[in-house]
Amino acid sequence: MINIRPGNERGNANFGWLHSKHTFSFGNYYDPHHMGFASLRVINEDRVQPSKGFGTHSHQNMEIISYVLEGELEHKDNIGNGSVIRPGDLQRMSAGTGISHSEFNASPTDEVHFLQIWILPNKKGIQPSYEQKHFPPAENLGKFRLIGSQDGRDNSVTIHQDVNLYVATLNQDDKVEYPISHNRSVWLQVVRGALDINSQILSAGDGAAISQENQIAIAATIDNTEVLLFDMA
Repeated sequence: MINIRPGNERGNANFGWLHSKHTFSFGNYYDPHHMGFASLRVINEDRVQPSKGFGTHSHQNMEIISYVLEGELEHKDNIGNGSVIRPGDLQRMSAGTGISHSEFNASPTDEVHFLQIWILPNKKGIQPSYEQKHFPPAENLGKFRLIGSQDGRDNSVTIHQDVNLYVATLNQDDKVEYPISHNRSVWLQVVRGALDINSQILSAGDGAAISQENQIAIAATIDNTEVLLFDMA
């Protein structure tokens, strides 16, 4: 079963300095039919204006992932971390018992475009932690590259949940197949470009909830199609 979540039906929030599109209910956007999928709770596509951003705020008991598409995102938190996240980087912050952080566009001239992803942890009250790694584009060209997992294998970031997160960049007519194990669900998020999944067309911003399938077949319909795949219990 493949249920498409059209990108043009997502929730919208526009504060001038921030334009955000919400795949699932978030903030003032509420849709009881889109509260999350498996352990995936939030996928926000954010565009932040130059030198603007989110002031210091707090989180608890959530795995928070930032994935930058364009520009630079500056992160600071109260456990001593400070970094700039760029395209090809994946940042994982485990809020656990509580963490305060800020996120700002690091550029005075260019917009930053990124995905903010929240995953429910498999255990509450863990020690807050932070991790950031760079994944060269060549490693996911024409194939899925593991970038997040519960055990941190293959140099992926560690996510405190039974989730395998992959990224692939496909050119036109590139095809990849992904087998789905029993009792697993998959969420596919098209970051840019367009693709065909089991004869259904998805474009940038579209998502797909996939369950009770043994395998999916993905073919890019234009060059530089980028997709994230979440394989979840």
